[in-house]
Amino acid sequence: MKLPGLNKTVDSNTMAYDSSLLWCVIGLMSVGFIMVTSASMSIIDFRPFFYAQRELINLGLAVVLMMITFMIPVGRWQQGSGVLLLITVLMLVAVLFTGATIKGASRWIPLGVFNFQPAELAKLALFCYLASYLARKSDEVQRSLWAFLKPMTVMLVLSVLLLRQPDLGTVIVMFTVTLGILFIAGARLWQFAAIVLSGLSSVILLIIFEPYRIKRVLSYLDPWQDQMGAGYQLTSSLMAIGNGGLFGQGLGNSVRKLGYLPEAHTDFIFSVIAEELGYVGVIGLIALLFFLSLKAMSIGYRALNAGLQFSGYLACQIGLWFGFQSFVNVGVTSGMLPTKGLTLPFISYGGSSLLIMSVAIAILLRIDFEYRQLQNQARTRSA
Repeated sequence: MKLPGLNKTVDSNTMAYDSSLLWCVIGLMSVGFIMVTSASMSIIDFRPFFYAQRELINLGLAVVLMMITFMIPVGRWQQGSGVLLLITVLMLVAVLFTGATIKGASRWIPLGVFNFQPAELAKLALFCYLASYLARKSDEVQRSLWAFLKPMTVMLVLSVLLLRQPDLGTVIVMFTVTLGILFIAGARLWQFAAIVLSGLSSVILLIIFEPYRIKRVLSYLDPWQDQMGAGYQLTSSLMAIGNGGLFGQGLGNSVRKLGYLPEAHTDFIFSVIAEELGYVGVIGLIALLFFLSLKAMSIGYRALNAGLQFSGYLACQIGLWFGFQSFVNVGVTSGMLPTKGLTLPFISYGGSSLLIMSVAIAILLRIDFEYRQLQNQARTRSA
């Protein structure tokens, strides 16, 4: 495009950061705030804007964290990946003894102002460690079985601590992203297949030995058989989605959120969106989430092609993380997958998830910023 008063053109590559990624995140945050406000107004009778006010505070903190994180060079994350992983392990151990127990799960560390969930930090810490490891050992991963199993061992330690809370959903996300990035790094197909089979076997055993997980699977297979019991959450979600139709009932007009749909502002907020905004609104939201994941993967592949291995692997993991977690949340609320508590990125209410994902987005913007700097320097040298 032409700038007024100048006789030269400005290429989009000369921009300091990827503006489309930033606007996508701003759009998701805005939709999230509006829908959290709508979904939570009937939860507290005397303070209908309680969750909206808290979400606004979380958004303010997220923006500040993004600005701070963007100023940190990507190399610092690589240098501190081991320390970050150690801090995360200590927090996961601490939450088992001092964590706040909510609905039978000890997942939160009370910090006065809000409760922090170390499981969200565990995702980012593991992905930073994996990116650092693969940047140093990618060739060995392709040749050596031990080099392939070492990152899986680290993930196993985190998984054991997470399952003690219990939090199977986070373990599944971490396992899937780990497999995905090892595949991108060039792991052999037989190694990949062996880990997939062992992982699926482990998940099946974890389901078999926990009665509440078996009940969730059975209710998923036929939720209408026990509509007022084990299948209540899913059937309520399906009724909300079906009630939305093509254009929805209108913002704020959801019926199922009025005490019928549990966790309407967190895990099942997608159902409220479907009921109020309809098929058109759902397609728009999924398009934004898909664009976010695709953009992260694109930034990762560009960095890998430029020789920025740590940046590339980390960006690809962030893209896989957002994409898979969005898929699971939508799959659960629409009845495609068994019930599992995972937030919808930037949409569901939850301070820990919003803050950690905002940090991940800032890292993505920084990776893209450094890549553009590198390209500009190369063009300057060639000129």
